Amino acid sequence: MNKETLEEKVMTIVAEDGTIEEVEVILAFEFKDNKKEYVVYTKNEEDENGNITVYVSNVNRETGEPRLFGVEDENEWTRIKDVLRELAKD
Repeated sequence: MNKETLEEKVMTIVAEDGTIEEVEVILAFEFKDNKKEYVVYTKNEEDENGNITVYVSNVNRETGEPRLFGVEDENEWTRIKDVLRELAKD
């Protein structure tokens, strides 16, 4: 598939300080066993090696409006990294 034919999925996020940013969604997924949702996104920032920085957040919909939270549990991180490794293989 040509990169030009891929449709960009954009998400607007509001930081705790009220700053609004549009980011590009790379992947959204849920672990069925614990019903936790995650989103992988980028601001298209490059690190010192020229790699694009990606972010992973837990999506919480309990308040109606989706809210993003950091992932703090090591077991969750391990599972998320496994998903990202599989994605990188494709």
